[in-house]
Amino acid sequence: MKRALMIAVLAALVAVGLAEAKTTVEFWHAMSGSRLKVLEKIVSDFNAAHPDIEVRPVFTGTYEETLTKFIAAYRAGTAPNFVQVYEVGTQTMIDSGAIIPVYQIPGMLGETWDWAQYVRPIVLYYSVGDNLWSFPFNSSTSMLYYNKDHFRQAGLDPNKPPTTWDEMFRVGRELLRAGVVANVLSFGWPDWQFEQQLAVHNYLYADNGNGRAGLANEVTWPDPFSIRVFTTWTELAREGIFLYGGPEYNANSAFTSGQISMLLQSTSSLDGIMRTAQFEVGTTFLPRFPDEPRGNSVVGGGSLWVRKGQSVEELRAVWEFFKYLSQTEVAIYWHKGTGYFPATNAALKQLMDDGWFAQSPNHLTAFLQILSGRQDTAASIGVRLGPFVEIRDYVRAALEKAVAGTLSPEAALAEAAAKANRALREYQELVK
Repeated sequence: MKRALMIAVLAALVAVGLAEAKTTVEFWHAMSGSRLKVLEKIVSDFNAAHPDIEVRPVFTGTYEETLTKFIAAYRAGTAPNFVQVYEVGTQTMIDSGAIIPVYQIPGMLGETWDWAQYVRPIVLYYSVGDNLWSFPFNSSTSMLYYNKDHFRQAGLDPNKPPTTWDEMFRVGRELLRAGVVANVLSFGWPDWQFEQQLAVHNYLYADNGNGRAGLANEVTWPDPFSIRVFTTWTELAREGIFLYGGPEYNANSAFTSGQISMLLQSTSSLDGIMRTAQFEVGTTFLPRFPDEPRGNSVVGGGSLWVRKGQSVEELRAVWEFFKYLSQTEVAIYWHKGTGYFPATNAALKQLMDDGWFAQSPNHLTAFLQILSGRQDTAASIGVRLGPFVEIRDYVRAALEKAVAGTLSPEAALAEAAAKANRALREYQELVK
């Protein structure tokens, strides 16, 4: 009896010792819906494989809410060990004084790391100079989704979606004429689609090299090209082809329900759309103006930022999780489950070798688009602004006014630009 009691006591003490030896790190994120389940599986598998580490994921709301909460928590001394921040918050995080640039972490832990293993457009966007500041995680870009069944019903070739804005007019009119839909096209993240059009045609969004050579002083619009974009979208709306669908993912339901035939949206919506739609989904590159220069679609989604001021043990735990995310099979699981890019070249090669893209060509579309575009100009790499969240709101409001006919495209852009430039000046004063 005494022997059994002693063994039980010893076992309990060992368990307590192991628990005390475990390093726990908190991870704030904005993943919800089907993406949340994929993320939770990755974290659970990591924790099971690392009994001395526990990553605790905490859903903290939308991208915007997560960024705001992190900054407030850092000031209050309650911030997590690492946080997912969408690309719009990149400059804010760089200027926050709250993070450890990720390129410094291996050296701090006595390790070396090959940053060339990650997909280059992702690395370029999140780098300052030649150094990566946040860890590649849920990267995406925008592409055109379309309903192949609707194309067939209108007598259109389901394998020839519009590739230019002129073709969008032609195809849109055919779909309306056939009575397939009442409206044809909508956008997810309409403010982001404006950024994409500038980048795809190699036009800057803001001065100082899109805010990459130094803090931006002002936006570049309205200029002839941006007015052309807004005018085109306004004319599409006037003909009933374009339907303004609201912010972020609001327009997805109109597409999956068959209310519209085409959607410009993030690649991160791909798996959700394909699971929900009761029709054959096609995808292709973003429409462009063929007489304008070529640039590239830009990275969206988010990355992981590491809070400064944590212990070496905590930092090592975070780094072990980052290394786990870089494993080929983990990156592939993340890609297949969410539609986000796998962040590593090894994962991309494995997917190709396994025939994944032949099996699911819609997952290949965005890769071909972003890897075939330019990567040598600030316009094609992407814009980085401090008050980016605020500026996007102004652009979205401008588009609403333009398509509603409240203001002309040029006047709507000018009004948004005045507000954006004021926000940029105020941000510069804040971070001086």
